[in-house]
Amino acid sequence: MIYHLGTTTSTNDDARDAKYRHGDIVWAEHQTAGRGQRGHKWLSPEGENLTFTMVVEPHFLPVAEQFLLCEAMSVALTDTFAAYGIATRIKWTNDIYAGDRKLEGVLIEHSYSGATLSRSLLGIGINVNQTEFDPTLPNPVSMALLTGRRYDRREVLETFERCMLARYAQLERGDREALQRDYRERMYALGEMRTFRYPDGSLTRGAIEGVRPSGELILRHEDGSRREYLFKEIEFVLPR
Repeated sequence: MIYHLGTTTSTNDDARDAKYRHGDIVWAEHQTAGRGQRGHKWLSPEGENLTFTMVVEPHFLPVAEQFLLCEAMSVALTDTFAAYGIATRIKWTNDIYAGDRKLEGVLIEHSYSGATLSRSLLGIGINVNQTEFDPTLPNPVSMALLTGRRYDRREVLETFERCMLARYAQLERGDREALQRDYRERMYALGEMRTFRYPDGSLTRGAIEGVRPSGELILRHEDGSRREYLFKEIEFVLPR
């Protein structure tokens, strides 16, 4: 079920309430403290975009394999945009790009029960109808800017709901190889020599070969060496 709120601090905060169960979506028009990855704030003009959290309860999924849920969500987002004729790629770990421009942001928060996940909050912000962005942002884009038309936001949300439940079912029934294949094939800059930055600011060049089921990015460096990186151990240097 989709629960539509007015103003809230963060849909992830609301979605922690036990009244929301598996498959429920908490959608807010305005967040006063929306959050993204790496501690970034998520800002969105009221009534233009989608800011929501989907609750899932993947009791079957081992903690060590939690990245598979991230893959299911990322692929579902590309499925959603494809439904509107928008070709997208997944920038590791879960940003969705059209060309070199970012369409959405994600913050996933997990709860655990022993060796498995118990409850996961998929916090998602999709740029839908916004056409003007803060010039300090590096590379935002919206569905409207890409296609020249406005969208019914609830319809877009319901499309994502269908796509996500289908990909979740794929994960639940154990069809993980197909899910991982789809994720890899849709990766942003796959096989392209690109510049990356380490946490200390130093740069390196490499080509993405894929990603491990546990989430490590597999990078082939210019010198031929092959290394694997966890989230926050390396990041893209985006083209300007």
